[in-house]
Amino acid sequence: MADRPLIPSACSPARTLAARVRALREERGWTPERLAKEAGIQPATLARLEGGGAIQPGFFTVGALAEVLGVSLDELFRQAQGPEAGLWSAGYEGRDIDSFVASLLEAQISMVADVRLTPISRKPGFSKTRLGNALDEAGIAYIHLRALGNPKDNRAPFWEGRISEGRARFRSLLRTEAAQADLDELAEHAAQARVAVLCFEKDQQRCHRHVVLETLRKRTSLPVSPLA
Repeated sequence: MADRPLIPSACSPARTLAARVRALREERGWTPERLAKEAGIQPATLARLEGGGAIQPGFFTVGALAEVLGVSLDELFRQAQGPEAGLWSAGYEGRDIDSFVASLLEAQISMVADVRLTPISRKPGFSKTRLGNALDEAGIAYIHLRALGNPKDNRAPFWEGRISEGRARFRSLLRTEAAQADLDELAEHAAQARVAVLCFEKDQQRCHRHVVLETLRKRTSLPVSPLA
């Protein structure tokens, strides 16, 4: 059995804080050198903090960063405690890879669970390898759960408005051993971190991931939120 991917960010306060500082810095278009200068700290200190290593940054270091980044010290430390676990519905239709990753960081997503049958896309950045690399750079884990993908012969009902028919067929496919194993793995991840379930369609109602998320919600009692 292949090793399961490690879940970064939310499982480590240091990595959560690192991701938040990086995101705030990048929103301003600042280099690490610029942020270090504005905050009056050593570039090496900022590099260690943004690396999310085992050494925790000092109170005054975080305070200086919070001030120049325009957030409260309380907010940064609260973020470092790690956000609550849950499930998010993520469709990349109409998005580019940069805005998509930014929305994941804003929601403090720890893992993206790709439920496309075949994780390739004509949209730049959303095929499996490039998507995984972009997420890894942002400190977000990626898994592909192929058994939760919708087969080609069950896509027309979703596109043509026969949604109940498509959902019923897909629910029957979830009874397979492989699908149940992937659902168990996804539920285990979602119980300890913030997981975005990914497919193409922006509107969850037109996508088979609606069934995946409803099944998980019933199994775990975790909330399901749309990715902004």
